[in-house]
Amino acid sequence: MAQAPTLEYLMTMTANLRANTPVIANGPQGTRAIAIVTGGTFEGPKLRGTLDDSGGDWVTVRADGSIKLDVRVLLHTHDGAEIFMRYEGVGLRQDDGSLNLATAPLFETGDERYAWLNHVQAITSGKSKGGVVTYEVFGVQL
Repeated sequence: MAQAPTLEYLMTMTANLRANTPVIANGPQGTRAIAIVTGGTFEGPKLRGTLDDSGGDWVTVRADGSIKLDVRVLLHTHDGAEIFMRYEGVGLRQDDGSLNLATAPLFETGDERYAWLNHVQAITSGKSKGGVVTYEVFGVQL
């Protein structure tokens, strides 16, 4: 019998989004919105730093009103490392206009100090409202 996964808290990540989001309405996959990351922060027991302003989320609004996330961001640690973070996930709009989010990030880095992240499958629980997205990020223990 499979056991429930054990999770390790990695960080809280907050991303700021550009106010004007380009939208491609009624495309073959649904309506696409490109949410551009303009910066942000992350902090946890083993890593902290800032988000680069080169990232974004290629959101697809699906026929049932839910959203599919496709995100890529670059993390700059406080001590000079760069970590690529990519994730997909889903979101559901709430009555107050916010979004509840769940994602599954993977990481890539060449910096030996953070090479342990290359073997982490993470999961998140998040919220988006008013141009700010906040995630609690957990690593699944293997």
